[in-house]
Amino acid sequence: MTSPPVVLGIETSCDETGVGIVRGSELLADALASSVDEHARFGGVVPEVASRAHLEAMVPTVHRALEQAGVTLAQVDAIAVTAGPGLAGALLVGVAAAKAYALSAGKPLYGVNHLAAHVAVDRLANGDLPEPCIALLVSGGHSSLLLVRDLVGDLTSLGTTVDDAAGEAFDKVARVLGLPFPGGPHIDRVATEGDPHAIDFPRGVVRDAPFSFTFSGLKTAVARWIEAKQRDGEPVPVADVAASFQEAVTDVLTARAIAACREHGVGSLVVGGGVAANSRLRAMAAQRCEDAGLTLRVPPRNLCTDNGAMVAALGALLVEREVEPSPLDLPADSAMSLI
Repeated sequence: MTSPPVVLGIETSCDETGVGIVRGSELLADALASSVDEHARFGGVVPEVASRAHLEAMVPTVHRALEQAGVTLAQVDAIAVTAGPGLAGALLVGVAAAKAYALSAGKPLYGVNHLAAHVAVDRLANGDLPEPCIALLVSGGHSSLLLVRDLVGDLTSLGTTVDDAAGEAFDKVARVLGLPFPGGPHIDRVATEGDPHAIDFPRGVVRDAPFSFTFSGLKTAVARWIEAKQRDGEPVPVADVAASFQEAVTDVLTARAIAACREHGVGSLVVGGGVAANSRLRAMAAQRCEDAGLTLRVPPRNLCTDNGAMVAALGALLVEREVEPSPLDLPADSAMSLI
């Protein structure tokens, strides 16, 4: 029996420099260097700051991953890298590094899609992915519903965000509430002390696109509600606002995901991306999947946010399926489509 491939994965699509190593579907190493603190004073990710941070962190993070895994670069079977979508400059750093490592070590190179990698990481926690399945991917940069018939070659986008992604809305609302960046974890924490039904914030609907998302109107509604309180000289109940906002976001995300499963006759829902670490989203998805008779698969929180392990997981699947490696002139594509 052929042993599972050992694959090193590099992720640099945003502000996390991630290097992961897997053996098939077994996680060997997950090394991460984050530049989030450098972006906090700007209230969002600054692309050029992120690119510089990736450049500085790349070699030490690769060394750390190899040490964690107990392997050398020569023992790695392939190099995988996020080729897109993402921030152009950040992607360039990762792709260039992956090419250098692949060429110097004589290893095949696999450029992978960031969204598909978020789905693939579930293999490391929950075993082989059921196909077909619906994937709900939510983060600071994207909110997407995918129909996954074959993770390697048949993914269909059912809906995406038309304005603010869910994570971006969390960041902006947190800023209005005076909470630190990134906003998601802080809203999640504060919301535990609030009433999720205290304020009936709107649930955005995209006309003629039942599986797409819009959070710009919700974000504006929260800001206007807070402004009205301040104008009237009343205290802003931060915990109630956070809980009610979070409830509105998770309600929309889970309702559309369940509807997509029913529409396409699919019995499994995979939830991934940074916002999948949100406690209310995980709880609501679990309850609604149970009520609908669906199987829910959610990776551990540390594998929900951007990381190199997810890239390695998809790379290993490509090697196992004997997919042709990418050429060494592989481009970084900030607007990469699924297929």
